[in-house]
Amino acid sequence: MGRIRTYPPVKLFAAVSLADLRLWEAVRRKLETVFSPIDMEMDWYDFHHTDYYREEMGEGLKKRMVSFTELINAETLPECKLRSNALEEEFAEGKLRRVNLDPGYLCAPKMVLATTKDYSHRIYLSKGIFADLHLVYQHKRFTPQPWTYPDYQEPFVLQFFERLRDIYLAQLAGTEF
Repeated sequence: MGRIRTYPPVKLFAAVSLADLRLWEAVRRKLETVFSPIDMEMDWYDFHHTDYYREEMGEGLKKRMVSFTELINAETLPECKLRSNALEEEFAEGKLRRVNLDPGYLCAPKMVLATTKDYSHRIYLSKGIFADLHLVYQHKRFTPQPWTYPDYQEPFVLQFFERLRDIYLAQLAGTEF
């Protein structure tokens, strides 16, 4: 029988998509209030990888990844997704979102996204939220899975998560875990 151990804290991040970058500062303030200060962010990139959001959010979407200073317990991921959904609603105009927020966490061996959508490779957590194992750390780099979203397979996105992993490991080394 295996010995049950406490799982180490994980690094919370969020993917942020906007059509109007003027919203960013207000979104940033809300994210930092709800989660913790942002400690790393990538440059905005053109989100042209899918038309999924076009009807709701319009043309010319920009996207970036941001991470938060405070490490979290992995089991709080459903609550993080519920909070990000509430922020999306706060910024919505009627039923149309103006911001899309996709939280997830990174730890040494993997990157996991939170989602409300079930699929064969997703594991139900709680409160209507599923975990999507999106990237696996192998051979000193993050490796996409067959279901990994196309923009998460971009080299500059993978590099962001590899740098974030270094930050996370340094943070983890500074804890009592």
